[in-house]
Amino acid sequence: MSSTVEQIKDRVDIVDLVSGYITLQRGGANMKARCPFHSERSPSFTVSAERQSYHCFGCGEHGDIFTFIEKIEGVDFKGALKILAEKAGVEIKYDGPKKSKEQLDEREKSFAAMQQAAEFYYQRLQENKEVLKYLEDRGFTSDTITRFQIGFAPDDWHAAESMLKVAGFNLKTLESVGLSIKGDKGHYDRFRSRIMFPMRDTAGRVVAFSGRVFGKAADDVKNAKYINSPETELYSKSKVLYGYDMAKQAIRKNDFTILVEGQMDLVACHQAGYNNTVAISGTALTNEHCKVLGRMSKNIVLSLDADDAGIKAAGRSAIIALANGFDAKVAQLPDGKDPADVLNEGSIDQWKEIIKNAKHIVEFLLDVYEAKNKDDDRKFKKRVEEVVLPFVARIQSKIDQEHFIKIVAGKIGASESTVILALQAVKLPKEQVTTEEPAKVRTQDYRKQFSPLTMLASIIKWQEELSEAAVDTSAIRGRVVSMVGQEALEEALKDVGGGDITYAESMYGSKEAVQAVVAERLEYLRQGTLRSKRLKLTQDLLKAESNKDKKVIKELQQEINTLNKELESV
Repeated sequence: MSSTVEQIKDRVDIVDLVSGYITLQRGGANMKARCPFHSERSPSFTVSAERQSYHCFGCGEHGDIFTFIEKIEGVDFKGALKILAEKAGVEIKYDGPKKSKEQLDEREKSFAAMQQAAEFYYQRLQENKEVLKYLEDRGFTSDTITRFQIGFAPDDWHAAESMLKVAGFNLKTLESVGLSIKGDKGHYDRFRSRIMFPMRDTAGRVVAFSGRVFGKAADDVKNAKYINSPETELYSKSKVLYGYDMAKQAIRKNDFTILVEGQMDLVACHQAGYNNTVAISGTALTNEHCKVLGRMSKNIVLSLDADDAGIKAAGRSAIIALANGFDAKVAQLPDGKDPADVLNEGSIDQWKEIIKNAKHIVEFLLDVYEAKNKDDDRKFKKRVEEVVLPFVARIQSKIDQEHFIKIVAGKIGASESTVILALQAVKLPKEQVTTEEPAKVRTQDYRKQFSPLTMLASIIKWQEELSEAAVDTSAIRGRVVSMVGQEALEEALKDVGGGDITYAESMYGSKEAVQAVVAERLEYLRQGTLRSKRLKLTQDLLKAESNKDKKVIKELQQEINTLNKELESV
């Protein structure tokens, strides 16, 4: 094992590896980027080619190529080893004699059992002409079936159990991974008479199955159409997305994810060339799913059924996506059809147009409720307030949020100030708002560095200690005071500590970097000041409108319009 690790380290350069996930830029002797493990606007993530390591000054994450893959792919060391071995073209060799089933640790044994079960189900499918004919009629080629290792669980209570016991696995292991169920009369197979779709972790290891009912069993209303593996040590439905191991590279390349519901839809999309597709299985999109997808792209297209249930499902997933900083769009399908139906009819061009014409969730919902309430304008406005505004409230980008405030205002024929006031009344459930995981070790809270005022104060103090400053600190002081006032600046300067200055020095060592970050933070501060001022004017305008003071209303509207033009020019 150690020789394998050393071979991988010799062949995989950390800069090349990390740049495959995030955009790196030269920063002195090292490479820098915004950290992929926590939200930030300025780069605090540093990669050293010399030391073959990375470190984030913001959240404290650090390590080598193995810890990076463990963290960003959400796998254990052996999962990272598998991913890196494939990248390096290295065969994994274990030191010492080959281990027997008894010598494998429990986790290794669980993975081995799942892989052997997948191979068993695949072989049973190859022997079943009826199921192969069904899949062929659904448009799936033999290459696709092999690629996804689609299988079939025989209509037998002990088929998989018997095979795996002969292979050396005990019932305890089979029960722990969800392949076997313990009943009153002993153990029996969980999956029977079902088309089997292996679900894999990001390293490509089988962790669960989703089984679609087939044959006579499908005629029994008691049998669910799909059953999935239960939660196990290997599988968590809130973390695993079907097809992600095959989709992640295409997601990064295309810079967006297509989300479908169901294995058949996903396989059809991949077969048609849309390899950036993943599927949810038995749950809506979760925060954990978003963490996984967000490492590849922050853009997502939800392709779900066009009926009421599909619209609700799209809404549940979009709420979570927006709260995680995604741009969430909806691809509207023809009535009564799912992605597999469209693609299996040979309509790849139609599918291309459906994806191309996807609408942002806010615009999608506005169109849906306008059509549903075209004869009742008051009801339409009420639905917008109750249903659509919570989505606008979850948009993290203030500039993007402002864009949709204008769209909503225009759609319902209301002023932007009225929409803003209604938006302020929206309450966000805590469970739907994501929070960053606390850093494992922190000598200081670096999160405050993301405040424009705090960063500017840190740079001012740092530069004023130098014999030759890279920027004109007097001019910076003047700009800051003009926006927030002398008192606010002095308060920020008092809060600056030695660690803040050290952070600024390590992040912005060159003259050009200092000048760039100062310009950026001054612009952020200006934007924030303008928005705060506009919010106050909007509140004053609402009071003036309630008092019917036409003169004040006109003056305030002019001031708000001027501020809007300033913000649009940013």
